[in-house]
Amino acid sequence: QGCVDHPIVLTEAVCNPLYSRQMMSELLFECYQVPKVSYGVDSLYSFYHNRRQSWPCSGLVISSGYQCTHVLPVLDGRLDAKNCKRINLGGCQAAVYLQRLLQLKYPGHFAAITLSRMEEILHEHSYIAEDYTEELQKWRSPEYYELNMHKMQLPFSNKLLGSTLTSEEKQERRQQQLRRLQELNARRREEKLQLDQERLDRLLYVQELLEDGQMDQFHKALVELNMDSAEELQSYINKLSLSVEQTKQKILQAEVNIEVDVVDSKPETPDLDPLGSEQSLEDVESINEFEPLFAEEQPEVEKPVAAVQPVFNLAEYHQLFLGTERIRAPEIVFQPSLIGEDQAGIAETMQYVLERYPKEQQAILVQNVFLTGGNTMYPGLKARVQKELLEMRPFQSSFQVHLASSPVLDAWYGARDWAVEHMTREEGWITRKDYEEKGGEYLKEHCASNVYVPIRLPKQAPRTAEGLAPSRALTSSTGNPCEQA
Repeated sequence: QGCVDHPIVLTEAVCNPLYSRQMMSELLFECYQVPKVSYGVDSLYSFYHNRRQSWPCSGLVISSGYQCTHVLPVLDGRLDAKNCKRINLGGCQAAVYLQRLLQLKYPGHFAAITLSRMEEILHEHSYIAEDYTEELQKWRSPEYYELNMHKMQLPFSNKLLGSTLTSEEKQERRQQQLRRLQELNARRREEKLQLDQERLDRLLYVQELLEDGQMDQFHKALVELNMDSAEELQSYINKLSLSVEQTKQKILQAEVNIEVDVVDSKPETPDLDPLGSEQSLEDVESINEFEPLFAEEQPEVEKPVAAVQPVFNLAEYHQLFLGTERIRAPEIVFQPSLIGEDQAGIAETMQYVLERYPKEQQAILVQNVFLTGGNTMYPGLKARVQKELLEMRPFQSSFQVHLASSPVLDAWYGARDWAVEHMTREEGWITRKDYEEKGGEYLKEHCASNVYVPIRLPKQAPRTAEGLAPSRALTSSTGNPCEQA
């Protein structure tokens, strides 16, 4: 039928612009004929899913995902949208920073250090330092480095050129290369023969003009050929004739050698010149051009295959040693200045948000600091947030930090829980009637939704008042001069 005949729960960004919601509602109701839809914030759904009976309805939600990090204050079960803050840093920026660090450290493996591998390293090897400066000092110790350094093996090929070839295979490859060079030389000789033959025909034609007595055309042709006399013309004709005959002989001799297919018995000194002393300068140039193809025919390769050993271990050469990079990459959410970003980190943003409330509400918010999102799964993040809160909160004040049970999937679980509980209620659902009455940007608020701020258009002044204004001004100008003064 091309429609969706059941309600939909959809997540949207914090403080989502009304135009974005309007376009989505229009698509759902007009195109897919959805009966009703509900919009919510993913991190608030995660907060809703992880709520416990002992938890207060208020808290400070820290949601860090792939692209950005949000600090969301929740008071009495509702989002305080006026004091929400966003940091434009997340898992993507950490992966790019780690990629840049390792590419500078291992320029030989530039292409192998891909973004997907860096994300894998972040998930499996990185952690948040409780005290970043103190942790860097620990890494200065060689013993600490050896104990905590992680190795990552990059893919590589263990086959060396010629290391697995037998002598028969080498001999066969040498013959194939020899045939290829012979064919190349034969092709070049044929091209040279064709050019020489065409030039010889041109010179013979000019000589026939002289024999026929057509002196004017003969002298004009000599000027075109850049020659001075008939003797010079005859000399060029003799040289070209000799060159054509020699080239023909070389072609015939090369064809005979290809048919016989002579195999050299000495592999260390292969006969790359099948034409003997008659090899031309072009043949030498072709050999030099294709010399990299015959690298295995050097005299050093005459040793047995078993004696060829690699100079170094290829597996170790293709390893990445992860040291301080394990803590540098995820640290950017606390210190964005590491990558040159002029933003505040999580700790400064939390302190800024808390200071916008009176002390009583601050104490309520810090009793439930909730961490969610895929970028909060680093080991040590909870301890780091506790340390930052301990530094910013008053002496002997209490606070609690909680981590989502499943930071990646709890948003989906929370949306599922909310949909099941509110399926038969009208709270939070936008129906087709609401869409047609109040527009696509309309939002029904609920415990995990944004705050709806309707569009307020400025009221235009009535046209009658605008029309009366000039007449009043005209009347006052034609009044008593004393009154005007």
